[in-house]
Amino acid sequence: MRKISLLSIFIFLSIVCVNAQKKELTLKQAVLGQRSEFGAQTLRNLSWIPEMPSYTYVKDNALVQNDCKTQKQSTILTLDDLNSIVVSKGLTALKNFPGIVWVSKSTIRFSVDSNVVIFDIKQKTILSVVAYDKDGENREISPDNQKVAYTIANNLLIANKDGKVMQVTNDSNPGIVNGKSVHRNEFGINGGIFWSPKSNYLAFYRMDETMVTDYPLVDITTRIATVSNTKYPMAGMKSHEVTLGVYNLQNGQTTFLKTGEPKEQFLTSIAWSPDEKSIFIGVLNREQNHLKMNQYNAQTGDFVKTLFEEKSDKYVEPQEPIEFLNTNPSQFIWLSKRDGWNHVYLYNIDGTLVKQLTKGNWDITRVIGFDKQDKKFYYLSTQQSPIEKHLYCLDVKKGTELKLTSIGGTHYPIVSKDQDYFIDVFSSTEIPNQIDLYTLKGKLVNNILKAENPYKDYNMSNLEMVKLKTHDGKYDLYARIIKPADFDPAKKYPVVVYVYGGPHSQLVTNDWLGGARLWEYYMANKGYIMFTLDNRGTSNRGFDFENVIHRNLSVNEIDDQMVGVEYLKSLSFVDVNRIGVHGWSYGGFMTVSMMLKKADVFKVGVAGGPVIDWKYYEIMYGERYMDMPDENPEGYKNADLKNFVSNLKGRLLIIHDDMDNTVVPQNSLTFLHECIKNNVQVDFFLYPQHEHNVAGKDRIHLIDKIIRYFDEHL
Repeated sequence: MRKISLLSIFIFLSIVCVNAQKKELTLKQAVLGQRSEFGAQTLRNLSWIPEMPSYTYVKDNALVQNDCKTQKQSTILTLDDLNSIVVSKGLTALKNFPGIVWVSKSTIRFSVDSNVVIFDIKQKTILSVVAYDKDGENREISPDNQKVAYTIANNLLIANKDGKVMQVTNDSNPGIVNGKSVHRNEFGINGGIFWSPKSNYLAFYRMDETMVTDYPLVDITTRIATVSNTKYPMAGMKSHEVTLGVYNLQNGQTTFLKTGEPKEQFLTSIAWSPDEKSIFIGVLNREQNHLKMNQYNAQTGDFVKTLFEEKSDKYVEPQEPIEFLNTNPSQFIWLSKRDGWNHVYLYNIDGTLVKQLTKGNWDITRVIGFDKQDKKFYYLSTQQSPIEKHLYCLDVKKGTELKLTSIGGTHYPIVSKDQDYFIDVFSSTEIPNQIDLYTLKGKLVNNILKAENPYKDYNMSNLEMVKLKTHDGKYDLYARIIKPADFDPAKKYPVVVYVYGGPHSQLVTNDWLGGARLWEYYMANKGYIMFTLDNRGTSNRGFDFENVIHRNLSVNEIDDQMVGVEYLKSLSFVDVNRIGVHGWSYGGFMTVSMMLKKADVFKVGVAGGPVIDWKYYEIMYGERYMDMPDENPEGYKNADLKNFVSNLKGRLLIIHDDMDNTVVPQNSLTFLHECIKNNVQVDFFLYPQHEHNVAGKDRIHLIDKIIRYFDEHL
């Protein structure tokens, strides 16, 4: 028998005592506290002052200024001082210092109730107030800060600083929607109001949904439940029709751009020319494989010309509008995956390509833009690693590139385009949050903030990052594994694979907590191994990595997830007979797919809001990746999970929301119907009065239900 030294016993007992002194997360903390109670220390409203080597942030209800050259810090405006002026103008006193936007080096903009206020910092006076209706939504402030466009119900209005309100549209039919996001927020669309550069015109989306089928959702809050219809254009069915109107603030007239036939097309990437004479629209066909960048006359609505086209045998997916140069309004940049990676192209206004500005086997994840002289171009990319984001500077004339961030992690820089500095805000698996000041040559000036670990007093699980290979060896696959805080390599642990796996997602990243939710750490400490892998089809890995799913969803995704499972089975501490899977939305689809198509591998699954049959999903997303049902019958058949219910061997819980207008409840209900017909037992839970996923305090109930299900059956 091996002798155990007194020193070993002492060390072991010391570790046990240290862990025993640390607190355990509660379920409520794990679900709701990630950004509130445990949000890493940061600087609120961090901003550059225009034309000055200074930045500001809000601290202790005051606006604080820092000079980059002298490092001198000063308080330039307190909440008390601001409120004395705000109240004197008949406005409501602010409870906290408001979020501000610098308009010039001496003026800021902020909101008080339904008022947009322009305030002179030096003179300590209000320059203007624009009041809009308290029920106004989708607010967009004009570039001159003197007007606010907003929507009430389905109509668009403009309020100006003189108290005048202009009624831009006056449609009474609820099927006509003005000034709101269209095409179900695909193609980078996140709004429907577009001010011209000089604030003389307002472009806006007008969406006609009258021809789209109503999908019935049931509102149980009425004495007798009532139907709450939502317009839901399912794959292969009739889509809505969108046009773009231009409202002239001088004469009150609206002109609609002549975007032509067929009406079932997508109008994306809206941009104004600097002189306000033209509007540029990325016109994408319903098949989503042919984009035309068209120019239209903003005054007459006439089509001017097509600047360029992009085609693909898979799909074209514009995400950003064109962006004009500062010094040369006859040139613009365009972000495209045409060479297989997301890169920037420089064009002349006549549509001729000047050159491809960036190139390489990596994706630009964010365009920051040019300096004021258009000599330097700044962007974030995955050049260092697919799970990191770093800031780069390109010398446009020389073509040379400079990496400006050096510490591994995920960076969110704030670049001063008219000064010589940038503020680097970043985190990693080791750093909760750090803020540094750099010159635009990449030289560190000083550290502004280094956040403490917000979980230092808690017994936290252990995170590891893993890199694997696809079965064909062509691609790296990144994964994370979370082990219990008291992990014992001699024990056998059950595993829960947390999956999303669809386009526009990346769950595994080198940032704080590794991209995981706090409840995953909580669940690991209950005795689970939590594992997540980003399969082919997910983002920031190039077009080939993403589009492999086209027309045949779940096939390659599952193959990659099995790479992760094979890795798990190679670990001595994994109980290979107790592997579960959980995901929501596309992750719900993946969960059910894996439970049915790899039934011998997964013992338990919990699927939230799953797509079961892609013909029940909406046109814009569904047809991009699957084409229409009659164009791809085999693909739809293979992805229709109702066809595989008899394969189920383990325990499966399906969770859905009764007001889900993203993945409509018909998906889960038809699956249950098919299970009953095949005498297959499956568990189901419905969350009343929630849309897609469960938010707010009810989310505690959701996560508790998920964990309990694995506790009971895995």
